Amino acid sequence: MKASFLSAVVGAGLTHALPTIEAVGNKFFTSNGDQFFLKADPLIDTEQCKRDAALMEKLGANSIRVYHVDPSANHDGCMDVFEKAGIYPLIDLDTFDTYILPNDPWWNQTQHDRYAEVMDAFIKYDNVLGFFIGNEIIIQADQSLAAPYIKAATRDMKAYRDKKKYRKVPIGYSAADIAELRPMLQDYLTCGGNSSENVDFFALNSYEWCDPTKYAESGYANLQSMAKDFPVPIFFSETGCNVPGPRLFGDQNAIFGPEMVNDWSGALIYEWIEEENHYGLISYGPKLEPTATGANIEGGFTRAGTPTPVLPDFTNLQNQWATITPTGIKRSDYDPKHVSTRACPTSGAQGWLVNGNVALPTIGETLTTNAPRPAATQEAEVSQPAGSASPTSTKNPAPMNKELTGMSAGLVGVMLFFTFWL
Repeated sequence: MKASFLSAVVGAGLTHALPTIEAVGNKFFTSNGDQFFLKADPLIDTEQCKRDAALMEKLGANSIRVYHVDPSANHDGCMDVFEKAGIYPLIDLDTFDTYILPNDPWWNQTQHDRYAEVMDAFIKYDNVLGFFIGNEIIIQADQSLAAPYIKAATRDMKAYRDKKKYRKVPIGYSAADIAELRPMLQDYLTCGGNSSENVDFFALNSYEWCDPTKYAESGYANLQSMAKDFPVPIFFSETGCNVPGPRLFGDQNAIFGPEMVNDWSGALIYEWIEEENHYGLISYGPKLEPTATGANIEGGFTRAGTPTPVLPDFTNLQNQWATITPTGIKRSDYDPKHVSTRACPTSGAQGWLVNGNVALPTIGETLTTNAPRPAATQEAEVSQPAGSASPTSTKNPAPMNKELTGMSAGLVGVMLFFTFWL
């Protein structure tokens, strides 16, 4: 794999060795009826994918996340590799130039068509677990007016999926763990009673659990209180704090244990390949000088080759997963009616600016408010199309390298592990 990343998909012509996955209530289930928990990207280098997938199997991962993909590339080889390894991918639909911007949001035809291209490229693979409509678009309260655009993009991509008669692959959102925003955002994206507009899952990028700590001290108890009977599957789309280090991954016992397992569907560990931020679980060789150049070298790190575990983090995670056996539920025994419905948050709470179940923008409508941002009691207006979105980056407790450019075949993805136990 090139550049600290990897991804997986299963070829359309392959036999259906892996069961497909769907969201029912606040659970994921396989087509065999078993509850699915996650513990866990470039997708064009088949030989590299083979090397990485083999080590991922030993680690115990069953899912990965790919942040950015090239829909024009051929992913069949890698997707076949990961299908045979029993690994499910989650794919981000946005690209480097189609983000929904937090401070100047819009959702236009260019964005829609680019998202659709990614969906078209990956929908044929039966082990695609889900699509992300965005990642950390909103990171502070005065950016919450972007939330209706996240919901509008979700609505339109679900409508596109259904119009094309594709399998109903879940479409959701990956949020930053911002205490002032989290309760309102997760409720807003699942409120209103219209499933065609709401996300199919809500994921959280959280680094609250920094070893050594305990469940009650880490902040996870608070996260759990807001996830109780959540109306759609909720899981950690990034986790794995590395301060002070080494990482012990003690949070995995909480996520898959009695405190959280009834409401959470697993966790993605950040990340596969070692980089300057030291979140990697493997490396392809020793660190080089930052100015080093050559094939498969980026930022002083080799991006391809034989994966070697970064110790003790790799074995610490491997040992945690080896001892965790969460108790799931059969779909035939599951009643989704017990999940809660969430009220749409009103404006004013901790600076949240979206006042209730507002009408969603149509394709091409943009905010017309002038700086400074409107007061919490004011409602946003929309206007006619602007150009396509441009790249943006957001702050995160884990400094990440998600927006690398110049990768071979134009494919970039950061590898995370999802673990779903069947």
